[in-house]
Amino acid sequence: VQLQASGGGVVQAGGSLRLSCAASGTIGTINTMGWYRQALGKTREFVASISGGGTTFYANSVKGRFAISKAHAESTVYLQMSSLKPEDTAVYYCNVIQTLSEYWGQGTQVTVSS
Repeated sequence: VQLQASGGGVVQAGGSLRLSCAASGTIGTINTMGWYRQALGKTREFVASISGGGTTFYANSVKGRFAISKAHAESTVYLQMSSLKPEDTAVYYCNVIQTLSEYWGQGTQVTVSS
């Protein structure tokens, strides 16, 4: 499985961005698709996830501002980010968990200027 993330960029505080992550290759049953982020000098942290059944989870720091969703084919996951803050600046990575495997995308940079 290959994951291709896109949609990052530079935005002013209060602005919005939409990240996309498309899975390709031999895709079996996907249990969970999610987003993580890693700011400079910090460890990677959980942002949001969506299960195969559509259940969503969010980190407290993004709850109410970010929304995760997936395409009907369930091989693409989105992260709609609104009311962005400078502390949201990080490299965002998409993640896919199958029964026996876990995959990571290459990361997309999000920079929020104050």
